[in-house]
Amino acid sequence: MAKYSDIKGFTVQTVSSDPAASVAATGSWASAGTLNTGRLECFGTGPGTAGMIVNGTTDGSDGAQVYDTEIYNGTSWTEVNNTDQRRQDGASAGVTTSALVTAGYTTSPGGNSSFTESFDGTTWSEETNINNGIQGRRGLGATETAALITSATPSNNCELWNGSSWTEKNNQNTARSGQGTFGTSTAGVVAGGASPPIVAIVESFDGTSWTEIGDLNTARSNASGSGTEPAGLIFSGNAPPATGKTEGFDGTSWTEVGDLSTARFYGAGGGTQASAIFAGGSPTPTKSNAEEWTTTPSALFQKLVEGQLYFNSTANAFKETITDVAGGTWAAGGNMVEGRYGNSGFGNHSNAITAGGQPPAFSGTSSKTEQYDGSAWSEVNDLNTDHFFAGALGSSYTAGIVMAGQTPPGTRIAITESWNGTNWTEVNDLNTARSSANLSATGTSTAGIYAGGRTAPGSPGSPQAVNESWDGTSWTEVNDLNTARYGMGAGGIQTSVLQFGGHSGTAVVNNVESWDGTSWTETTEMNTKRTSLGGTGSNANNILAFGGLDPPGRQNETEFWNGTSWTELNNLSTARQDFGSSSALSITNVIASGGETGPAVSAATEEWTVNLGNKTITTS
Repeated sequence: MAKYSDIKGFTVQTVSSDPAASVAATGSWASAGTLNTGRLECFGTGPGTAGMIVNGTTDGSDGAQVYDTEIYNGTSWTEVNNTDQRRQDGASAGVTTSALVTAGYTTSPGGNSSFTESFDGTTWSEETNINNGIQGRRGLGATETAALITSATPSNNCELWNGSSWTEKNNQNTARSGQGTFGTSTAGVVAGGASPPIVAIVESFDGTSWTEIGDLNTARSNASGSGTEPAGLIFSGNAPPATGKTEGFDGTSWTEVGDLSTARFYGAGGGTQASAIFAGGSPTPTKSNAEEWTTTPSALFQKLVEGQLYFNSTANAFKETITDVAGGTWAAGGNMVEGRYGNSGFGNHSNAITAGGQPPAFSGTSSKTEQYDGSAWSEVNDLNTDHFFAGALGSSYTAGIVMAGQTPPGTRIAITESWNGTNWTEVNDLNTARSSANLSATGTSTAGIYAGGRTAPGSPGSPQAVNESWDGTSWTEVNDLNTARYGMGAGGIQTSVLQFGGHSGTAVVNNVESWDGTSWTETTEMNTKRTSLGGTGSNANNILAFGGLDPPGRQNETEFWNGTSWTELNNLSTARQDFGSSSALSITNVIASGGETGPAVSAATEEWTVNLGNKTITTS
């Protein structure tokens, strides 16, 4: 006889720990044994249960350089044979039984060192000198017979050691000192460093040439690294100040994972993405400390997959992997080329467009258009008409429209321009000229809604309830808002929109209205009333509202609407109003750029990211 569970049920996997985005995401740092000789500007290698620390200085001065070598056995450090030369800020490669040290600064006899030594697990042996021993160089490689020594400013020269001689290899694209490194001489990664300034630049080496790849999230110098080319870690560094941030690399991009317990730089470390060691470093109170990195990946469900259901036997709980909206955060992105407010935008935080606005002098208007690639803005072709406080539609940086807006001395316009990824083209105008519904347009470049706004300057400034629908060719008037206002935020698609906040002409309001494709319905108010705010969302039941103004103060609050209620989430780093708000019709991949922050106009960008998370299933 068939079991009921076979007919109606399904299998739920049992695991001892939650799934994670990567092996690195399961990792954490823990205190390891204390060094016998505390030091900074040292160098070394891993992995976590077999690490080595070499040379350095005990207080940061040249006169305090040491010859000491220590090896870690997973519990404690043991002093072994000294090097023949003492130095600081040098390069190392290999493992504890086959290591190489070279370059750096030495006081014996004094100056940059070309002296090269190899270690066989017991003793050090002198090798052929490196050609350029400038301090600040770093190394990568699996053994002492195959090591690549990276650049240090002012040179971008790299040298390969084959066990007997040095050969110059292709130069790095960007010369810098104090890079974090991991990998081998044929598949390696270098990250960060000071060129100066301190940078987030990352390059990979394939044995022949260097290629720039995705930047670190946190620019830093004098960091350490561990792992292989497709699976590595960069940790510690001088940002400044000292940082304990650890970033995991998956071959394409960087993700912040568990931080070091103590922020520091100029320490030494190495190992793999699963097992690493880090010891010493500056500031000097940390010079004897060591930390060990370990990971605990699940035996099953290693990767986070949205919708997966499982039973965590350790927590004794059923869990599901979902989009963790409550855990979303804002992080700094690249600054715009031109700071401005009242700019319009579309796209997402990996690729976005912002256009128009008013420059920092609070006079005139701009036609400038900038494109964002996830880290930096660059100027592209201008709008045909200068204006600010316009609306925008579009989920992709290759296809969007901006409409309406204001030109000095307060003239409202109905002009609509379409962007094809290269140029702007004027298309059919709105039926009603207006502005300051600047953040209340929502939808795609071929299907959207533009509601509200103001048609005259000054206060109350003629708030409007007019609503127009865009079909990719022309605008059609449809049913009006219930409450006339301007400066609202909005999110959704043409047939499912939520519009919130704004100014009624006499006061800032927290009114919220929902559009079903035919009519507007008033619904639950926001927690924080405001105007000139940002908004995004995939439909009227999945909305993010952020920033804005409630005179006299700018706002940084972020709220999430789930179709029933508003929940406060992590705030913007900087309170602002009238900024460019771009999204891909989602609440997981959002950008806020520019805006007015008080007496100043900003060029800053903030990126909102929501990741998958494992949530306990409860009954209520």
